[in-house]
Amino acid sequence: MLNPYLFYQDTCEAAFNHYAKVLGGKIDAMMRASDAPPEVPASPGREKMIMHARMSLPDGSVLMGSDAPPEHFHKPQGFSISITVKDPADGERKFNALADGGSVTMPFSKTFWAKGFGMCVDKFGIPWMVNCPAEGM
Repeated sequence: MLNPYLFYQDTCEAAFNHYAKVLGGKIDAMMRASDAPPEVPASPGREKMIMHARMSLPDGSVLMGSDAPPEHFHKPQGFSISITVKDPADGERKFNALADGGSVTMPFSKTFWAKGFGMCVDKFGIPWMVNCPAEGM
């Protein structure tokens, strides 16, 4: 099973709370840097940052992430998190919620391969594809 691990620029907690609402996920873990043992202290000013988050989604998949230290953060590129939704109305709702505050790369609409498909980058900088496959796909 593949489980994406996403790195954020100090917005992991807000992103995971947003995804839990949009995708119906359950946050299983939200560990702060201050939760680390004393022999692994948090960098000054980063005590409240998320060192590991884990969310279970209704389809059994898992999404994980953390706040990257500034010197290790790179803008996400070269991938998209793809979600498959059976119902086009639900797919469009999820797409619009993910795109809210971000940018739309390809508006959600019917295509020759899908009852609905759209691409966006959310307000946290993460690229998404929402797909409602056509019958038989």
